[in-house]
Amino acid sequence: MAEPENSVNFRIRREIDGFAGVVQRVWGRWWVKTLAALGVLGVLGATVFYFAFAAGLPSVDKLRTYEPPLPTNVRDVDGMPIHAYARERRVELSYDEYPTLLVRAFLAAEDKNFFEHHGVDYLGIASAAVNNLTSGKRPAGASTITQQVAKNLLIGNETSYARKIKEAILAYRIEDTLTKPQILELYLNQIALGRNAFGVEAASYAYFGKDLTQLDLAQMAYLAILPKGPSNYDPVRHADRALGRRAYVLREMLKNGFITQAQHDQARAEPLGTVPRQTPKTETAGSGYFVEEVRRQLIDKFGEDERAGPYSVYSGGLWVRTSLDEKMQDYAQTALRQGLLRFDQGRGWSGPIGHAEITDDRWQGALLNTNIGLDYDDWRAAIVIARDASAAQLGFSDGSTGTLPRFAAQMPVRGGGGTAFAKMVPGDIIAVAPSGSEFALRSVPKISGAFVVEQPQTGRVLAMQGGFDFRVQAFNRATQAMRQPGSTIKPIVYAAALEGGMTPASIIVDGPFCVYQGARLGQKCFKNFGGVGGSGAHTMRWGVEQSRNLMTVRAAATTGMPHVVSLMDRIGVGKYPPYLSFALGAGETTVSRMVNAYAILANQGRSHPSSLIDFVQDRHGKVVWPENWHACDRCNAPDWNGRPMPRPVAGGKQIVDAMSAYQMIHIAEGVIQRGTATVLRDLDRPIFGKTGTNTGPTDVWFIGGTPQMIGGLYIGYDTPHSLGGGAQGGTLAAPIFKAFAVKAYEGMDKLPFRAPAGIRMVRIDRQSGKPVFGAWPSDDPKASVIWEAFKPESEPRRVIHRGTIVPDPAAAATAAAAASAARARAATQAQSEARKDSDFLQKQGGIY
Repeated sequence: MAEPENSVNFRIRREIDGFAGVVQRVWGRWWVKTLAALGVLGVLGATVFYFAFAAGLPSVDKLRTYEPPLPTNVRDVDGMPIHAYARERRVELSYDEYPTLLVRAFLAAEDKNFFEHHGVDYLGIASAAVNNLTSGKRPAGASTITQQVAKNLLIGNETSYARKIKEAILAYRIEDTLTKPQILELYLNQIALGRNAFGVEAASYAYFGKDLTQLDLAQMAYLAILPKGPSNYDPVRHADRALGRRAYVLREMLKNGFITQAQHDQARAEPLGTVPRQTPKTETAGSGYFVEEVRRQLIDKFGEDERAGPYSVYSGGLWVRTSLDEKMQDYAQTALRQGLLRFDQGRGWSGPIGHAEITDDRWQGALLNTNIGLDYDDWRAAIVIARDASAAQLGFSDGSTGTLPRFAAQMPVRGGGGTAFAKMVPGDIIAVAPSGSEFALRSVPKISGAFVVEQPQTGRVLAMQGGFDFRVQAFNRATQAMRQPGSTIKPIVYAAALEGGMTPASIIVDGPFCVYQGARLGQKCFKNFGGVGGSGAHTMRWGVEQSRNLMTVRAAATTGMPHVVSLMDRIGVGKYPPYLSFALGAGETTVSRMVNAYAILANQGRSHPSSLIDFVQDRHGKVVWPENWHACDRCNAPDWNGRPMPRPVAGGKQIVDAMSAYQMIHIAEGVIQRGTATVLRDLDRPIFGKTGTNTGPTDVWFIGGTPQMIGGLYIGYDTPHSLGGGAQGGTLAAPIFKAFAVKAYEGMDKLPFRAPAGIRMVRIDRQSGKPVFGAWPSDDPKASVIWEAFKPESEPRRVIHRGTIVPDPAAAATAAAAASAARARAATQAQSEARKDSDFLQKQGGIY
């Protein structure tokens, strides 16, 4: 049945049919089909285009937790910064820490619409595209700050249109993920601005030598021009170009209402005001050898760059607390340098420090590329620019120049004829010092050496000097130079003998000693230093004090060389075969090892490995090394709560018997009082030590110190050859240690070496080693009666020989009465002497 025309369903069907007819008629036209097809193709193309470039793009979510590569900062024992390990100089700041004018300067220079767009500047892109197509140059221009963040942190600096498209996609994503201030913070912290500075704060110091907060408007505007290319606006080579670009930034700031006309005019009138390239502010002169050794240890532990992990040295942002005491470092460095200069004085000019080829008068770059510098006194490293008959023209790393007159460079050339002035050629890098308005030649000593200072209770190294100057001689002789220690090995040999049952009063013959070494080597006969013959039987103490080789090898042979070299190994000196020559220091070792070995003896035989690093924190303050590090609970409490004070847990391994170690220290105190190091006696404090002079002599040594601090040094040529027949440890090395000690120990308590439990102090005759009962030691270093340290039941005793004659019966009563009286007097005397012994020991601090 037909549906009525006035029904609702009929009307709806009719409208649908009418609309379908219209669509059918329109769709039947060719141009409609063409537009539809193009539309579908466009959508499909856009989708394919998007996914072709968007696929594989990094996630922007990691920008929320992005941590830029940061340098490792090194601090001394007091927490003061001394150095930074960095390939990229960077100081990270929060957005709020950046001055408002500085932010505006960068917006005016790079992206004035930053706070209005959503990551992409379409008009700028179109204009740049037209310019690139018409000019045929590399794709460039119109990148917003957000796009630059995407490029620098996510996709790299590839030069292509594809990279620009990826930048735009990532810029949209970044704007959806981060706030505008967060984006600006990333940008200002990571942008490369030249002079190895990454981030604006690092650039502020690199170009102006001060923090951002101290910059004026003109200086901020200069920093804002650098993202376009730091080398293009170098303040030395392209000053005019830099001034022009800075003026543009200031005009843009004025145009956008960021500054007033008065501010603009004042800033534009200022010069650039940059400073020369300089050493970063966290690098302290004088600590080069120490911080380089710290760097080696950190790289061994954490790796060099980000590929090694989150705590890498050059990007992990570590905070390193070291044991460096800058005062001790200065004292050790000064003492060693002055000692080297004294020895080298009068031996002629040692030649140029280095050489660099100069082309087109670009001498400053040539000098800077050598990285040669000097921080001794007022000395400076200079490059010879030119030389004529009367003077040489010098150039310095800061770009300044000077004159070296002929008369100020007349010292003879070492090992050759002529004068230093005659041997100089352009490109030579030499040491000079100011002399009036000109300069005078100086000679860096050829001889070198090393000095190490250590705390015996902890093993912490307080100072390390590995040569004359780190920037001239980077090789660290304290840890890398393997040298023969000579007689400084003897305390370790005698410590083994003491462990083996000998005593300080044991009699050893100072006489000819030969051993048969087999058919191939034949007979080996030892000699004292300088070929001095034997002098008969003496105590062990005398042999150590006078450094007698013949007594040392005899003691080593008696003890057994396997036991001696075993102790040398355990105490960290080195691994050696059991040959007697190693008892006289024939084995090679380092100053650092020897100082630590003496520190073990001074610490009652307990070992603490040498350490330069106290602890390492990550960029967030968490201690990441050592693994078992714990903060000292209650150490920083403002008030004492009455409970036991916190104390560090005693660590270390017992390497040497405690009593044997103390006996050796007590003997070595005699080396200072009447032995080979009497030059140190007037320091007037308990101090032990031993000098060393090896064959040649090619090296001279001294190692020793007090309960608070052990120091050791050697001097010698890097390529070993004789120092001269008169060279000895007591005349060359010990005075260097004294120059250090006079300043280092000033104001320090005079503490005696503490004896371990069980040690018995006995009065003996210094020459014979026999006990003394009727006399007392005195302050005279050469007194015949001294206190000697013995283990229980090892001290010498008085022997009474009883006669076999029968007394006369008639005199028996008289004799008995006399004997009784004598016994009474002896008992009284014994009590008196016992009280005096006790009094003496109490005055000396007791026996512990």
